[in-house]
Amino acid sequence: MSVPDRSNRMQGIAGGAAGGAVAYVLGYLVVYVTQGDRIEEGLSGINFFADLFGGDPISTWQAAGWMFYNAHFVDVNAPSLIGGAQSANLLSQGEAGSFLFLVPPLLLVVAGVVAGRTAGVTEAVDGAQAGAFVLAGYLPLAVIGAFLFRYSVGDGTVAPDLVTAVLLAGAVYPAVFGAIGGAASSLLSD
Repeated sequence: MSVPDRSNRMQGIAGGAAGGAVAYVLGYLVVYVTQGDRIEEGLSGINFFADLFGGDPISTWQAAGWMFYNAHFVDVNAPSLIGGAQSANLLSQGEAGSFLFLVPPLLLVVAGVVAGRTAGVTEAVDGAQAGAFVLAGYLPLAVIGAFLFRYSVGDGTVAPDLVTAVLLAGAVYPAVFGAIGGAASSLLSD
């Protein structure tokens, strides 16, 4: 196993963090662009009643965020009509949009490849380490998004489950898929 020099390692960390941030933003944008009209149509009835009773309408960008987290298998928690809360994954309950489950892994693998190539790795283990640094850019945005995509309704909120949003979407997904991409980048070395 070759040991990358410090300069390449730092480039790998920076490339991984940048790739992770880009993967998060692109993943959200794919959901918003491909599902925005469907979301807006689905929210029209709910927003009519929210407006009728003086509540704030649910924004399409917020519901797209819920679907983006659902693509990571993170449920959205919402208050129940009879008290308590209920969890749901909008993607697994609907007929369309199941391709979105592939978006985060694919983007994170690509980000891992970029991190590995930036670090100049030639060995799969070094590539996996470089690719895992995708987490450094993805995790902070996953945490911010878990709070940003909140919608207050009465005494409760509709939002991605915070624990799984941070642990699964923010840490596990980028570490695993980034490492896979980083390891694959070693096959692309000259």
